[in-house]
Amino acid sequence: MFTHLRKWFVTRFFGRSRRRARLVSKDGRCNIEFGNVEAQSRLIFFVDIWTTVLDLKWRYKMTIFITAFLGSWFFFGLLWYVVAYIHKDLPEFHPPANHTPCVEHINGLTSAFLFSLETQVTIGYGFRCVTEQCGTAIFLLIFQSILGVIINSFMCGAILAKISRPKKRAKTITFSKNAVISKRGGKLCLLIRVANLRKSLLIGSHIYGKLLKTTITPEGETIILDQININFVVDAGNENLFFISPLTIYHVIDHTSPFFHMAAETLLQQDFELVVFLDGTVESTSATCQVRTSYVPEEVLWGYRFAPIVSRTKEGKYRVDFHNFSKTVEVETPHCAMCLYNEKDARAKMKRGYDNPNFILSEVNETDDTKM
Repeated sequence: MFTHLRKWFVTRFFGRSRRRARLVSKDGRCNIEFGNVEAQSRLIFFVDIWTTVLDLKWRYKMTIFITAFLGSWFFFGLLWYVVAYIHKDLPEFHPPANHTPCVEHINGLTSAFLFSLETQVTIGYGFRCVTEQCGTAIFLLIFQSILGVIINSFMCGAILAKISRPKKRAKTITFSKNAVISKRGGKLCLLIRVANLRKSLLIGSHIYGKLLKTTITPEGETIILDQININFVVDAGNENLFFISPLTIYHVIDHTSPFFHMAAETLLQQDFELVVFLDGTVESTSATCQVRTSYVPEEVLWGYRFAPIVSRTKEGKYRVDFHNFSKTVEVETPHCAMCLYNEKDARAKMKRGYDNPNFILSEVNETDDTKM
C-alpha cells in the first residue's frame, strides 16, 4: 500500500515537472521543426506543388481555393473590358446603331466581370455572348475556358484528395492511454492495447515500435534521438493482424530488450520515449495509412494489466466495452526482469541434481553391540 501511494505521489507532483517535450504526440503529430533551410531547398516545395497543397492546413487551402477562382474571374474580366475598350464597344464611345460589338451587352467593368464569371463556370445566362466580329475575343474565350477547366480540376481534386486521405482513417484507430508492464505467459512483458473503432478492417496490418533515447557512443558522440527497434507481437504474430476487435500487443522483456535493466523503482528516472506504429491498408479505399502514438516513462505503469473489455451476450454477440479500454488493474509483478530470470534459474536448479566430484563416500564398519 505504501509503495502504491509513493508511486502515485511521485507521478502526480514530480512527474509533471520533469516531463520532457515529445517527439510524437499522443495523436501522432511529430513535434519537430527545420531551421536554416536554404532558399533553393524551399523552392523544391513549389516543384511538387500537388503534395504541397495537400499538406496545407484547411484555412490556407480554402484561401487558395477562393483566391484562385476570384482572381481568375477578375483577371479575365479586366481582359474583356480591355477588348471592349479597344474595339470601342463601351457606351462612352457612343457607337453607331449598326455597330457590332465583340461581346454583347458589356457596358463597363462590372458587366465584364460578370461575363468572365459566366464563361469560366459555364453558367451561360444567354444575355451576354461573343460575336464573330473580332478574333481576339474568340481566342480569349477559348483560353479562359481551357484555363478554367484546369483551375477547377486542380482545386476540386485537391479538396477531394484532402478529404479522402487515409490520414483521416487513422483517427479511428486508438491506443490505450498508458502502457503496462506485467507477466504474460510466464514472461515479463510491456503491453499496449489498440482498437479499431470501425467495423471495416485494416488489411495486412503490421505493428512495431521505436525507443527514442539519448545515448553516448564509445567514441564520445552524443546522439539525441537514438532509435532502438522494439518488437511487438500478439499471440498470432505481428503480421496480418485480424483487427476486428481490440488487441493487446506485447513486447517480451528479455536479455535483448532495452527494458531489461530497468526496474519498477527506477522507471520514472529513465529518459526515453516509446513510439508505436501501426501500418495497414484501408479495406474500402486500398490506401495505406499509418497510426502512431508515444509513451513516456510517466505513462508506463509497472505492475498493472489491462481490464477485460470483450464479453459475450446472451444473444451470442460479442460486445466490446470501451469504458474499460484504458482501465488497468494492479497485479503481482517482479520488480525487474533480472529478478524474474534469476528466480526461474533458481527454481530450475532446485529441480535438477548436481554431482559433487569431491564428495567421497567412506564405508563405516558397524559393530554389533549385542554380540556376546
